[in-house]
Amino acid sequence: MNELPVLISTTAADETYGGVTYHIGGELVPVLSVDVSHQSVFFEHHILLWKNSTVKIGLRPMKGALKRMMAGMQVFVTEASGNGVIAFSRDGAGHIVPIHLGRDEELHVREHQFLAATASIDYTFERVRGISNMLFGQSGFFIDKFRGESDGVLWLHGYGNVFEKELAVGETIDIEPGGWLYKTPGVKMETIVDRLTSGLFGAGMNFIVNRFTGPGRVGIQSMYVNYDSSDR
Repeated sequence: MNELPVLISTTAADETYGGVTYHIGGELVPVLSVDVSHQSVFFEHHILLWKNSTVKIGLRPMKGALKRMMAGMQVFVTEASGNGVIAFSRDGAGHIVPIHLGRDEELHVREHQFLAATASIDYTFERVRGISNMLFGQSGFFIDKFRGESDGVLWLHGYGNVFEKELAVGETIDIEPGGWLYKTPGVKMETIVDRLTSGLFGAGMNFIVNRFTGPGRVGIQSMYVNYDSSDR
């Protein structure tokens, strides 16, 4: 029997990596708390829940500003630094996933799922076109790419709960297009379309999945909230 995807822990206490100590708690709408006294953290501006008054908020310019503007993406992200703790929460039931990235380690993440990251992590993107346009609009969709310039932490928000599947070389898994959250770079992703025909007056429909082929890891979220690509 193939190994089932494994549920990632939904809590963390006093976890330290990449210059920060963080905590994850809560059940339906979890909260991420990060001590930024020794390492700054950048994040989406609308997810701030609370902070110590000694923590300062600023703007962090992103690499490739012109490319980002042409793609309709944000050119700046919000950054927190200073002596104290800052806490984040997204307005949606789900699961906060911490990913520890070492130097030159990379992770590819579904758009709109990024929560926060330490300043040691580089953040770029790639637009995915092709058959996926049928699901995400004529412009396709984006994959966020995060790479560790040195040891750091990337936090993602998955809707529902998040499971991880470790794929061996050549091993495959088919995931509903809204169900995958992240993958490591060695995992190949393709869109598979099967036409289902009833034979009744020629009626039919398409059954669409994303097929992932190992080696590497794939994150799976048990609930999907659809965003129109124009929101990017």
